[in-house]
Amino acid sequence: MRVLVVENDRVTLLGQIGVALEEAGAEIEICRPHAGDAIPADETKHDAIVVMGGPQNARDDERHAYLPALAGLMRRFGDAEKSVLGVCLGSQLLARAYGAENRIGTAPEFGWCTVALTKDGAGDPVLSAAASSFPIFQWHSDTFTLPEGAVRLATNGAAENQAFRIGRAVYGTQFHFEASRAVVDEWVRTFPDLIPTLAPGWLEQRETLAAENGPSADATGLAIARAWVATIAAAETRRVA
Repeated sequence: MRVLVVENDRVTLLGQIGVALEEAGAEIEICRPHAGDAIPADETKHDAIVVMGGPQNARDDERHAYLPALAGLMRRFGDAEKSVLGVCLGSQLLARAYGAENRIGTAPEFGWCTVALTKDGAGDPVLSAAASSFPIFQWHSDTFTLPEGAVRLATNGAAENQAFRIGRAVYGTQFHFEASRAVVDEWVRTFPDLIPTLAPGWLEQRETLAAENGPSADATGLAIARAWVATIAAAETRRVA
């Protein structure tokens, strides 16, 4: 199982996604285009792609010239019936890749927030690993319209399109289900001055919020990660058969 992971920031932690990939024995190749790595030309050397979050917006081509190529690569994986996962910025790029509108600065969320599954989400092979309503970590200001042909899987009041699927296994999640409490702790250590500007008072409440929401969010994140990784195994099994 060969998985391409694209990092869009200097502090990118795979968290629960990394745990699930390691459990599955995946061979992971990291691409860091924000640091100058070239975007692979096509999908042929990998069985799946994961595109993580970052401070860019999905249309910030002037400052991050690689974004159109990355969106195009995600679409190539999807068109090849390979598993795709976009998280936060990754979900926004995935929406762009499939012709949706990116809405910049219209949906700020930070911290553990409640997300609810839609009816389609409750029956989805990946999102059904979560409860009908669950706390999960958020860190974003942008959102997007639902791509044509996509199925909305999760929603909340801040961002209608919290998770969606296209085809068999092309998934985007606006929320950071990879963000275990250990990941959040690292973000707090790395961005002590930025976080208060996003959510005044949050740092002072962090321990209480983590105790209330962290165990459930950690378990939900790992369950979703394992379910998505299983879509790669399913594709591998089909090719062998």
